[in-house]
Amino acid sequence: MEAYLETIETAGGPVTIAVDAHGALLQLSFGDGVYPRSIEEDLEHQGFVLRQASNQTAQARQELSEYWAGARQVFTVPLVLRGSAWQAAVWQALIAIPYGTTSTYGTLAASLGRVNAARAVGRANATNRIPLVVPCHRLVGANGALTGFAGGTHIKQRLIDHERQHRS
Repeated sequence: MEAYLETIETAGGPVTIAVDAHGALLQLSFGDGVYPRSIEEDLEHQGFVLRQASNQTAQARQELSEYWAGARQVFTVPLVLRGSAWQAAVWQALIAIPYGTTSTYGTLAASLGRVNAARAVGRANATNRIPLVVPCHRLVGANGALTGFAGGTHIKQRLIDHERQHRS
């Protein structure tokens, strides 16, 4: 398995993306995020051979640039969602949360038919390797408070503020 990496300078700061040979997004990390291991270390741990990207990242790069310019609200870049059936269901439900809005962990759990599974939704959120594109930042606590976000809640706040500023 090969992963092609590129760091993109965006209006929200540097973002590193990894895609497969077909340009499908595997992983994304924020330059100012705090992570247990780098995106490179994480991909190598998963068995990927790392390559420097050339045109493999073109679609992801373009869509992220459009997002940060306020011109894109829905991503169409192909995604590689690696996880359990439950995680995939949570991630698909996240993608359905409209740009510029938030929901709660409990509301999302209930929408999946598991009314008492707010913590399980939170755990699936924590394993999302494609934040922003799979918009886990759009989930907040029942009281509206920002709760955990891989990389730090400062990134979550930045994404929420950006979307509220640019929503139609």
